[in-house]
Amino acid sequence: MTIAPKTAILAGATGLVGRSLLRRLLADERYGAVVALTRRPLAEGHPKLISLVVNFDELEKRSESLPAAEDWYCALGTTIKQAGSQAAFRAVDHDYPLALGRIAASRGAAQMMIVTAMGANAGSGIFYNRVKGEIERDLGALPLPALRIFRPSLLLGDRAQFRTGERFASVLMRATAPLMIGALRKYRAVHADTVAAAMIAAANAPDAPAGKIVYENDRLPELAAR
Repeated sequence: MTIAPKTAILAGATGLVGRSLLRRLLADERYGAVVALTRRPLAEGHPKLISLVVNFDELEKRSESLPAAEDWYCALGTTIKQAGSQAAFRAVDHDYPLALGRIAASRGAAQMMIVTAMGANAGSGIFYNRVKGEIERDLGALPLPALRIFRPSLLLGDRAQFRTGERFASVLMRATAPLMIGALRKYRAVHADTVAAAMIAAANAPDAPAGKIVYENDRLPELAAR
């Protein structure tokens, strides 16, 4: 029996994890089409790629322009420094993913995969962690058949934008990784491509149950290896 290839929708294709997701999804024979939602046209060209330039502030108002898809991937994310304010940060890391989730639920999506962060907690006193926890909570309240949440630690990889603090932290985390064993293992930095591979593996796991599953940082390498 031949299984028809799926369609994937990807938001955040120009970010650190998103770039790896786009490359892997396009190379994956299980997907016949990959719809990338971006603010600007992508430079990449591929027979399976459908690039849609969207205004994320009006995403739900233009939802009829989005095709139906089984798998919806969200790798949207920014920093307060990049965004310019807490309100702008919240829009990118909470409001846009929630709008995407609402559309996915209304368009009959089979599942949604989203990158949040280690420490995500809607009750946290830390703004960053609280926003990440709130988007997990709010997506979990939607009628999505399956929601897969991925909580990486510090992300390694080549960023399009240079971040001095993160560059220093990544060097430090690489150097100390051999010392982070036992209970500390969950804090190890993880490569963005490993996160992307884990997301696709989870989306295509034949025995995955319905509902919400949270993948913590220390589970991502093993999941990616599948």
